[in-house]
Amino acid sequence: MRVGDTKNGRAYIGSFTAAGGSGIVAASVDAESGALTVLSAVDTLPDPSYLALSPTRDMLYAVSETSEGAVAAFRTGDGKPELAGRGVLVHGSGPTHLALYDGHVLTANYGSGSVSSVRLRPDGTLDGDRVEVLRHEGSGPHPKRQQAPHAHQVLPDTTGRWAVSVDLGTDSVRVFSLADGRPDVHREVALRPGSGPRHLAFHPRGDRAYIVNELTPTVTVCRWDAADGGLQPIGEIAVLPDAPHGDAFPSEVVVAPDGRFLWTATRGENVISVLALDAAGDRPTLRATVSCGGDWPRDLALHPSGRFLYAANERSGDVTWFSVDRDTGLPRRAGSLPTPAASCVVFG
Repeated sequence: MRVGDTKNGRAYIGSFTAAGGSGIVAASVDAESGALTVLSAVDTLPDPSYLALSPTRDMLYAVSETSEGAVAAFRTGDGKPELAGRGVLVHGSGPTHLALYDGHVLTANYGSGSVSSVRLRPDGTLDGDRVEVLRHEGSGPHPKRQQAPHAHQVLPDTTGRWAVSVDLGTDSVRVFSLADGRPDVHREVALRPGSGPRHLAFHPRGDRAYIVNELTPTVTVCRWDAADGGLQPIGEIAVLPDAPHGDAFPSEVVVAPDGRFLWTATRGENVISVLALDAAGDRPTLRATVSCGGDWPRDLALHPSGRFLYAANERSGDVTWFSVDRDTGLPRRAGSLPTPAASCVVFG
């Protein structure tokens, strides 16, 4: 079953091997039901907690979320990812996220509060001799979680001109580009102190950005100007209808391909929140919350068709999928795949 099959597609699931995960799991995705079926698993890289695919879908990149910190490339093949060369140290600890940008793989290193840039060779493999590091600076008011920088996500904007790094420890987002492979900060945008920004998603129109905050269950709405790399916070909205019953740590935010809905996942409360977006995208409205189908949804991923939503439930060890109602945005549980220590899902 090959990528690009008109009937079925491919999904790749990251997991924590230190917690019993299988490493990188490759699965087929049924185009009609959204159901996942395991094809293979590879555990050649410790703790591949986050994954990213090349535009041609023939290469898969994974962080190794360890204290040493590394990134590796895999050839996707016909169902079993195959390590392409050796892993590359990113000179940062605990990389939690990665993305492709301007001929490089970028990693967000939570432990060291930095962003690393690793050059790609023409064949898609990693050039371990070309690693550059941007070290964040600053802190926040939270006594335990914000004593130092903690870069949690890095991704390009919809134009590919800029990249952004979201830092939970400094309550800020850095907008940057690469200068000869080295991250060069264009500006740093401050968010509400103590909010703990974790991940950002762009509106498909490209002029709005939504930042999910881990230390407060909210989403910060921002205007985004790709012409000058300008990010302007304009509002913040709760993603839970009431005060949390206990610990509540939002993990991910995704936006519908048509820009009508936004979804977040919250660990502890173990829910997916459904927010409707107005035409401008400035005022999300919380419509409902539904169970994530497991415990501790570390990641939330939308199928490219927009028809299915997937929650990687780390502690219950499963990936649960939902059918999405096109009119209301409400997810309806459709199935689940046992996946120990699941941490992310990407589609190819």
